This record gives sequence, C-alpha cells and structure tokens, in this order.
Amino acid sequence: MLKPLHLLLVTSLLADGGTPPSKPAPPTSSPDAGTTLPTPDAIRWPKDLRPLATLDGPAVLAAHAALQQVLSRFPKGRSTACEYSAQSLDVVVGLEDGVYFVRVDRRPDRCGWPPGASLEFDWFELYAITPEGRVLARHPSMP
Repeated sequence: MLKPLHLLLVTSLLADGGTPPSKPAPPTSSPDAGTTLPTPDAIRWPKDLRPLATLDGPAVLAAHAALQQVLSRFPKGRSTACEYSAQSLDVVVGLEDGVYFVRVDRRPDRCGWPPGASLEFDWFELYAITPEGRVLARHPSMP
C-alpha cells in the first residue's frame, strides 16, 4: 500500500498552494473543432516552470489508465457535466513492489460545489497498474 510519507508528498505536490492564476491568452477560433484556442504567439510562456508534480513516464501511464477506467464508469448521459469529468478528479499515484497504485478522488468543489461537498459517501477508486499502464485490478469497493 502507499506509505504515509509518499502519500503526503504526492498530495502536497498536487495541491495548488496559492499560485496566482495566469492571465488567459486571447482566444482565437479553431475552424475544425469549433472551440477557442490561443495561438502560439499569444501564449505567455513561464520563465520558471513551477510544476505541480514530477512523475516518471510509467507513473503517468498508470494515472492515465486509472483515470480512463473511472471516466468509463460514469453515466454516459452525464459526460458533459463537470461533476462527471476529469476536471472534478484528483489522482494520487504511489509505487510499491514494482506496481503502481493509483487512487482517484472526486472534487466537486472544482465544479462550483461548496468546499468539502461530497456527491457520494466516501467515494474513491483505487487501482493496481503495471508500469506499462495495464490495469491489474480495481480495489473491491463500491463507490
């Protein structure tokens, strides 16, 4: 399982810590997707990148695999709602005995809910994933 020190380190790295938001770049229209994206000239590149976390490639693969599993379990009719998107999720990654353990937590406060709000009682998902990104098992809980 995740060691408390590793969990604390990952959690603290993923926390925002009060970083001031960057000014959004002026949008330009993208004719093929119908969305607005900044042009490369309009992007304000940071002088000193302050990462949220630094993960090795296999940890990123593990996090991606777990996130895809969680998103596939959400109701299809609600896929456009913030509460059922990746925007409302936190991912915590740990490594133990060559297996990545990935816990996904819901954060409805990122979708306008009051801080500390919960959509389900004690919701989380925990996965065991290989360094190649293959899901070995889902923790036997019923979120």
